[in-house]
Amino acid sequence: MKIKINVVIAFIICGLSAFSQQEPQYTQYMYNMSVVNPGYMINEPGIVQAGSLYRSQWVGVNGAPKTANVFANIPLNNNMELGVNYLNDYIGDVINLSENVFNVNLAYKITLNNNLNVSFGVKVGFDHLNFSASGSNVSNDPLFQNAKKTVINIGTGIFAFKDQYYVGLSSPNLIPNDLDARNNVLYTDKPHVFLIGGYIFSINDDFKLKPSTVVKYVGGSPLSFDISANVLYLNKFELGASYRYQDAVSGLVGINVSPNLKLGYAYDFNTSRLKDFNDGSHEFIFLYKFDLLGLSKKYSSPRFY
Repeated sequence: MKIKINVVIAFIICGLSAFSQQEPQYTQYMYNMSVVNPGYMINEPGIVQAGSLYRSQWVGVNGAPKTANVFANIPLNNNMELGVNYLNDYIGDVINLSENVFNVNLAYKITLNNNLNVSFGVKVGFDHLNFSASGSNVSNDPLFQNAKKTVINIGTGIFAFKDQYYVGLSSPNLIPNDLDARNNVLYTDKPHVFLIGGYIFSINDDFKLKPSTVVKYVGGSPLSFDISANVLYLNKFELGASYRYQDAVSGLVGINVSPNLKLGYAYDFNTSRLKDFNDGSHEFIFLYKFDLLGLSKKYSSPRFY
């Protein structure tokens, strides 16, 4: 038992270090960009998009991170859209850190020349952090005292888009915070900056190709980025690959079961030193559109981002 606890403690410490460098990340980020950019809009009047994502990271490692996300994008009118996000992040076993995040985004769109849309967004919410060692044999150690904290999140972002491309710049959490127990810092969250972009090439009537990227920066840490390329066939079947700098390569697959329902899966294979200690990461996504005003016939093909 002591050996197991020591392994978990070492993992928790490494995990907390990772948390301090960047917010939870997804391989299929392109299908819920509001989690990193409050200015993101689906821009389909009368259409409510709801979805969920589940990620099991570093399978085979005791206490590896697990993330669940439920979200919705709700149009208020032709120019305003409301985004709602709930996220639960859990790392550890008998010693664990859990994070529950709830936020609301409000984005406002203006249309410029050549039908270029630019939306500006703000985010307000809260982040509840909880560190617990109650189930371990080190619960009496001052270093591992239970701690909890709730903090306010405020973020902002800008998102420019047309049918063929999008680009966005954002900082989803402008207020730094930390969680400590008896002056021992357990968790540090610094402001992050995200740059996202993608372009859709229509190869022919059957195939579309979309390269995309997300670049992440936080003070005191190296620049990180993902590069991906997805191919859509017959507006129904999707296949892609992604590379996360010095961390992982990924395969992505998706299917538009109907014009309103999309299912997706991604598998990450680590390229870092962690590759010898885990069996990869699994990520599942579910998206559904509610056609409130009977406008679905207006859209000739499923949204590719």
